[in-house]
Formats: sequence, structure tokens, C-alpha cells
Amino acid sequence: MSKVLIIGAGGVGGVVAHKCAMDRATFTDVMLASRRRSSCDKLAAEIEQLHGRTIRTAQVDADDVAATTKLLEDYRPAVVINVALPYQDLHIMDACLAAGVDYLDTANYEPPDVARFEYKWQWAYQERFAKAGRMAVLGSGFDPGMTNVFCAHVQRHLLDEIHYVDIMDCNGGSHGKAFATNFNPEINIREITARGRYWEDGEWKETDPLSVSKIFDYPGVGERNSFLLYHEELESLARNLKGLRRIRFWMTFGESYLKHLEVLQNVGMTRIDEVEFEGKKIVPIKFLRALLPDPASLAANYTGKTSIGCLCEGVKNGQRKRYFIYNICDHAETYREVRAQAVSYTTGVPAVTGAAMMVTGRWKGAGVFNMEQLDPDPFLADVGPRGLPWHVEER
Repeated sequence: MSKVLIIGAGGVGGVVAHKCAMDRATFTDVMLASRRRSSCDKLAAEIEQLHGRTIRTAQVDADDVAATTKLLEDYRPAVVINVALPYQDLHIMDACLAAGVDYLDTANYEPPDVARFEYKWQWAYQERFAKAGRMAVLGSGFDPGMTNVFCAHVQRHLLDEIHYVDIMDCNGGSHGKAFATNFNPEINIREITARGRYWEDGEWKETDPLSVSKIFDYPGVGERNSFLLYHEELESLARNLKGLRRIRFWMTFGESYLKHLEVLQNVGMTRIDEVEFEGKKIVPIKFLRALLPDPASLAANYTGKTSIGCLCEGVKNGQRKRYFIYNICDHAETYREVRAQAVSYTTGVPAVTGAAMMVTGRWKGAGVFNMEQLDPDPFLADVGPRGLPWHVEER
């Protein structure tokens, strides 16, 4: 039916490539591109071995708009799935506009020199994509992504108004390492060490990093201490959910992780500004990234489950109701299927479903869209059988 180009060959990129290759009916031709073609070739060999499907590979520097545009013009995909670094989002969007190709990503743009998680840079592309008649879908991962669609489902089917949302994210698994991150270490640590932020009564409120926590009972995992963070989907959901009074994001961390993170912060290893070392300029967090395990390497020995969902409270026919809509994903099962741990899997599968919505025409539009602005029904009907079954509990 359609060609798809995947940019990025990390843990999430591997899941996206596997799952696109497995869906021969929707994605008749698959290309995987990255700065290092060797990474793409390794994944292509793995995909051929596991699924008997040959995919194309290419080398591209996603920061080079001209080179990325040429690749798009030569290959002519129906959609680009961007699972490269968030710093590269705008360059890839520019290339998509130049080549006339639809765009999808899993995480919002971040400037390299400051930890700011905002959609304003990508929302600024609204007029350009609309005039070009192209569609850009932002944040089609799990959180953001599935969490946005969960809220859209609740708003359409379960509640007349959603007053309170708590997005709850638990990785109850174990990788056996003293300290490691489940996705790109630089992005992960920047996100967690930023000030907490949530929206309430029409304004944003801030907290010190990891200073607010609560115990939550996660299906499939059990009770875990969860910490209030800022996460990008809060920004769009605060704009698009009717009747909303408060929205927050919570994530679990183990004691060992928090202790290591505290030490690394205290000694300056999480800094994102340049320092001089032996006559050269280095960024400490980039050096730390080189020392830490590659998140993709954690998959083989990962055990346990993730449990992520949205606790939504509001009114239906004048009565107060509360629902928890969620997914449970098993690390060992995802490794058997696509050689990835569940954190990568839960991000990659929704990206493939989002791309499928676009190329099959179930999602149509010109401009820039967040997930909750699109029809949740066909997305949720697809993403469950694709690997992420979802459940609803009334609480």
C-alpha cells in the first residue's frame, strides 16, 4: 500500500522497523535510515532473520536538511516516522515540507542547549504544513501518544467532561544494571532533572525536581512510589480537553536509580553546558551518555512489566465518575518478538499505528496535530492487535 521511511536506528527505531516490516499489507516498502548505516544494516539483518522480510537501509545526517530532502525525494515515502533525537525534529519537518511528505514523531522538539520541553517550535509549523497540504502528527509514542489517545477516548465515550487527569507511568521491570536509562540517557536525564510542572485552574505550577511523590497501585505491577514530573503531553492536553481543571504526570523510579542520579548531579555530570577538559570543550551529560549502557543492550536480560495509563475523573450525565485506562507490557515478551525491551516497544508500536492511520486515510488533515485532536477509535482498534492491548477500569 505505502512506502515508509524511518529515521533513527536506536531502541525505538528498531521496534518501529520490526513492526513496519511485519505489516506487509500496510507498508509495502520499508527504509531505515540513520547517521550510521551500519546500525541500520544490523537491524535489517535481524528483521530478515526473524520475519523473513528484506528492508532497505540508508545513511543520512538528519541535521542536514538538504541531504534529508534528497533522500525523501529519491525514495518518495508516504510518511516519515521520525525516531531520531528530539533536537532533530525541526530539521526533519523542514525536509518533509521541502519534499512534500507527511511527518510523524514520538517526542517534541528540544533545543540542545537548554532543557525546555515545549511544543511551541513545532506548533509554529501549523501554517506551513496546512498551506502545503501535508500532515504532521506530533508525539505518537506512548507518553506522549497513547496517553493522549486514552484521554480522547475517555472524552468521547466515558465522560461528558474530564476535570482531573493523572498520567501514571511505571516501569516495574529490572535490567540488572546498577544504573542505566531505558531510552537515550541524555534525553532521559534532562527530562527527570528538570523542575516539575503541572497545570491547574488555568495556570502552570512548578515544583522542585522529584520533590512531590505519591503511592499508586499499578495493574500488573502493584504499589509503587511515583514522582511528579513535567511531560510534554500535558501542554497539548491542557489546551484540548474540555472542562479540565488539573492535569499532572507521574513516573516511578527505584531507589538505586535516584541515588546514582543524585551523585551524578552533585558532581556535575548531568550539566548540559560546555566545560573545558584537557584543552577541549565537552558537555558532561554527553560524556556520561557515552559511559552508560546503550538502552537497546538492556533488552536481552530485562524482566518484569511496564504499566502506564491515565486516571481520569469527571462527570457523566451529572454523576461523578473515575476511570483508569491503561496498558501492561512485558519486557521478556517484547524481546522475544522484536529483540527490544518494553520501554522501547511501548513507544515504537504507537508510532507504527499512527503511521498506519495516516497512510490508510483513517487520519486525514493538513497542518500540525497532537494525538488527542484525531479520531481515537481506529487508532485504539489497531494498536491493541499490533501489540499493546488496553484496558479500562472504573475506580
